[in-house]
Amino acid sequence: MEALKKKIVEEGSVIGTEIVKVDTFLNHQIDAEFLDKIGEEFRNRFAGVEVDKILTVEASGIAIACAAAKYFDYPPVVFAKKAAPSTMNEGFYEAEARSFTKGTVSKLKVDSKFICPGEKILILDDFLASGEASVALAQIVEMGGAEVAGIGAVIEKGYQGGSDRLREKGYRVESLAVVRKIEDGKVTFD
Repeated sequence: MEALKKKIVEEGSVIGTEIVKVDTFLNHQIDAEFLDKIGEEFRNRFAGVEVDKILTVEASGIAIACAAAKYFDYPPVVFAKKAAPSTMNEGFYEAEARSFTKGTVSKLKVDSKFICPGEKILILDDFLASGEASVALAQIVEMGGAEVAGIGAVIEKGYQGGSDRLREKGYRVESLAVVRKIEDGKVTFD
């Protein structure tokens, strides 16, 4: 998505050689008009794919999933919680995911009533690095007897191998912008 690459270069920044910071428009402050274009692009990328629900991780994936839902005829958006509230004490699916950026491990949880056998579930998130969150979400989908319809990321850090890992597991992966490297404060895309 050329408009996304341009926005990353013009409005984003980098930290070292590993982190792309896009808090000005995607994951701290949201450019709602641009987010709508991201949602539309996910529909273009997954044209012809049946989607019963969209699954993401709180919090940064929620806005992305909601923007995309509009273009998939408004399926429910489900988001995995990183910490179980006191109301979620039984009947949930859980899988671990390590966060590259935060250096933590989260136990992602989804109430079992939101993942039903036979459903086709599209997984969307803001970043794809090593693929940990996507693998965990796919495990949750499969625990519920549902099917992963595809996995989409707004920005992929291609040099961390996440999409290769997911494709090896048989998942379709679509990333709107793939960062090949960060060097001398500049981002290079595929």
